[in-house]
Amino acid sequence: MVTGGLLALALAALILMAAVYRRRLRRFSQILSSFQKDGTLPWQGMEDTMESKLESQLVSALRRVSLQEERARREKDETARLLSDLSHQLKTPLANIIMNTEILRDKNLGQEERTQFLLRNEEQAQKMQWLMKNLVKASRLEQGVISFECESAPLHETLARSISGVYAQARDREIAIETEEFHPVFPVHNPKWTSEAIGNILENAVKYSPRGGVIRIRVSRLEMYVKIEILDQGPGVPKSEYNSIFQRFYRGRDAQQQEGSGLGLYLAQLIAQREKGYITVGENPEGTGSCFTLFLPLA
Repeated sequence: MVTGGLLALALAALILMAAVYRRRLRRFSQILSSFQKDGTLPWQGMEDTMESKLESQLVSALRRVSLQEERARREKDETARLLSDLSHQLKTPLANIIMNTEILRDKNLGQEERTQFLLRNEEQAQKMQWLMKNLVKASRLEQGVISFECESAPLHETLARSISGVYAQARDREIAIETEEFHPVFPVHNPKWTSEAIGNILENAVKYSPRGGVIRIRVSRLEMYVKIEILDQGPGVPKSEYNSIFQRFYRGRDAQQQEGSGLGLYLAQLIAQREKGYITVGENPEGTGSCFTLFLPLA
């Protein structure tokens, strides 16, 4: 009798364990099926049981897989967009190099003309190199692949580095870059990257200012930011384009006749945003031209 009762209890225990096991497998199967079907993960609350803990681990693992797939998809889309942008932007300089090379094959070409076409090829090659370098840099900043440290640093040194980078271009066009006197300020920024951002704005100002013009730089301290204004005497930016001018490869209607890629201001805005700052554009309050304003945070 005792043995028979023990056997019955053991059999009942086995049946119960089998039922629990089947229910657990069925639940896991539902989770996997739902994830495979539409990427969702059903969840019915947390209970302090072994089954719930295993279920939680399964859901967490599937969520990690989902995040990795989404990251891979974004990287694939970004790579495709990068290649498309590169192809579009490199098309014109590459066509110019091919055309100039065909002309250079003419044996009757004079030495002076040959030198000119070689210089043109060099300019186009440098343009392609600049485009590739800066487009890749912008893409890596977007994706967070490039990161840099910011610290409270003197602004006058950063401005000096920015101005020196465009000094030769400004001198060739007889354009003066004047910095109004300001009290020492120490915004939180990365001097190397900020000088590149300001340099891109200055380069844009030099490009569109008339020969013999003046570019003014003003610095003022606000409660939470340091404000850096760059005022040029160019054609200005229409108000309708204020929200578009910092987009990648955007070039305004008045900019089509000037050499450029529409990448410099986009990169400058990206750098400013990584430093918890931003750039705006408006009219030059002194007259014709634009006023680009960079805001950098204070400690």
